[in-house]
Amino acid sequence: MTQIVSGADFYGPGSWIDSEALPVPEDAKRLMQILANSTPGFTKDPVALNSVTFTGSPETIIPGPLKSAVIAGALHALAGIVANEILEIRDGQDPTRGVSVDTDHAAIWLGSLGMTKRNGQAVREIAKEGKLGSIFPKDLEKDTFATPLRLRATASYETKDPGVWYQLHGSLDADPTLRLIGLDPATQCDSNDKAVKTIAEHVRRYSANELEMMYVSRGLCGSICYTPAGWCETRMAQDLDRHPLINYSQQTHAVPTPAIPLSIFSDKRPLAGIKVVELVRVIAGPVIGTTLAAFGADVIRVNCGRLPDFNSLQLTLNAGVRTVDVDLAKDEDVERLWALIQDADVFVQGYRPGVIARKGLSLHSLLEMAGKRGKGIVYVEENCYGPDGTMAERPGWQQVADAASGCSYVTGRSLGHTDGTCVLPALPVPDMLTGLIGAIGTMMAIRDRTKQGGSYHVFASLMAAASLHLKPELGLYAPTVVQKCTEKFKWDEMGPDLFVLELLDVALKGWKDVMPAFFANDSQYTTRLKGDWGDFELLKPVAKLASVEASPHHTTAPEPNCYRPSDAVSWL
Repeated sequence: MTQIVSGADFYGPGSWIDSEALPVPEDAKRLMQILANSTPGFTKDPVALNSVTFTGSPETIIPGPLKSAVIAGALHALAGIVANEILEIRDGQDPTRGVSVDTDHAAIWLGSLGMTKRNGQAVREIAKEGKLGSIFPKDLEKDTFATPLRLRATASYETKDPGVWYQLHGSLDADPTLRLIGLDPATQCDSNDKAVKTIAEHVRRYSANELEMMYVSRGLCGSICYTPAGWCETRMAQDLDRHPLINYSQQTHAVPTPAIPLSIFSDKRPLAGIKVVELVRVIAGPVIGTTLAAFGADVIRVNCGRLPDFNSLQLTLNAGVRTVDVDLAKDEDVERLWALIQDADVFVQGYRPGVIARKGLSLHSLLEMAGKRGKGIVYVEENCYGPDGTMAERPGWQQVADAASGCSYVTGRSLGHTDGTCVLPALPVPDMLTGLIGAIGTMMAIRDRTKQGGSYHVFASLMAAASLHLKPELGLYAPTVVQKCTEKFKWDEMGPDLFVLELLDVALKGWKDVMPAFFANDSQYTTRLKGDWGDFELLKPVAKLASVEASPHHTTAPEPNCYRPSDAVSWL
C-alpha cells in the first residue's frame, strides 16, 4: 500500500518517498484515477476508468528514483479512454470496449527514440558509426555536435556557489552559450573530458544567479538546477500549478461554431478523417503529431529547412505523418501553409508564446479564421514553462525542465552524490510525456467539438511533465528499490556531463541485456513499415483498444523532415 513520507534525508529538501510502492501496474492505475479526477473535462465514470487493464513487471525497469513508467502508463490509459469516448460518439455504445496498457511497454516507449531500426540497423548504431547525416536528403544537424566543446555545451556544471549546479544548454547552436561563459567556440579540445574540464573552469567563475541573469538577458536556454523545494518556491512553479496537467479549454469568447460530426471511413481508428497541421521541432511537438497519427489522424508536419533539428529523431517521430518544407520568410510558402490550415481541424505549434504570432498564426488569428469558415479549430501549443507566468516566454528544452524541476537533483542524489551534483535522468521523459499530454488534450477537444461545437485551446509544457514526478501524491522510489533495479540491469555509469542520447544508451543497453524480447527481430512490441526512405522497424503504440482495427497503429513509414516541397502536399 502506498505510503508517502519525507525524502529530505535521501533526495534533498522538498522530496517525497513512496516507502511502500505498489507494483508498477497497480501504481499506474492509482495515478490514472488521480489524474482523471483532477483533470477538468475528463470522465469520472467508474465504468470507463475500470475498463483499463494494466499489466507489466511489478518492479521499475527505469534507472533512478523517478516513477516515469507509472506516469507513462497512466497517461497512455487516459488516451485510450478518450479514444473509446470518440468511438462511442461515432459508432455507438459497445460494452466490450476497453483499454489495455503494458507498463513495461510504456517504459520502453520513453526510450523509443533508440528502438527504431532502418534497413535492419538500429538508429543509435548508425549514429555511432558516424553515418547518420549521410542518409538524410537534408542534414539538419550539420556541425552542431562536430566538436567536443560544442557537444559538452549541453551539460550540468557546478557554479561558484558550493553545491549549486547550472544546466547549460547549447540547443542546436552551442556557440552563443560558449561565448556567454567566456569561451571561444573555436577552442581546441581533443576529447570530451577535456571539453568538460574547460567548460567547468569557466562556469565556476559565476554564481548560479549571475548565470541565470546572463541567460535571461541573452534569451538563451539554461537553468539553475533546483532542489525540489527550491523549484516549488519560485514564482513560475506557483504560476504553473494553477493549471491542470492536461490543460485544454473551450474558447467561449470566439465566434460560435456548430458541432462537427465524425465521418465514417474504412479506417476504424477514432481520429480517422481528422486533419492536423503542425509546426514543431525536436521531440515533444512531434510526439503530439505521431500520437494523433497513430489514432488515425491525417498529420502534415511543416518544417522550415533553414532551422536545425536532430537527424536521429526523424527516424522515429515522423512515423505516420507527411512532412513538408515551408520557408516562413517567403510569402508564397506562407500562403500555401494557410491553405492547409483553412481545412485543418487541429493546428499544433511548438514555438514560444508570441513567436508564431508574428507570422499571423496566433491563437486569435486562427480562432477568427474558424469563425469565418463556420467550423471550430483545436489550437495546440507546447513549450517549456507553460502558458503564462514570469518565465513563460523563456526558451527551454527537456534538459532544462529536468534541471529546473529538481529531477536532475534527485537523480544525482540517487547515484550517491551528496555535494549537489546533478545528473539528468536517463530518458527524455519530459519531452515524451509532454507530447502525450498534448495529444490527450487534443483528443478531448475533438470529442467536445463533436458534441457541442466551438474552438479549443490545448497547452502542454515540459515543466509540468517534469514536475509531476516530484508531487507528494506520486512519491519517489526508495533507495532500496533503486539499488535493486541497478543490480538487475547493471546500468553503465551516468554522470552530469553526458548528453541525452548518451544517457539513453545506458537504458537501452540494460534493457537489451535483461529484456531481449523487446529488441528481437519480429518482436511482438514492434511493427514493420516499408517506405520510400527505407524499411523500418518501430515500437508499436502502447495503448490497445478492444478492437484491433480501432487500436492505434501507424500505416506509413517515417519520412525525413522537409521531405516534400511546399506545393506538393494536400489533404488525403
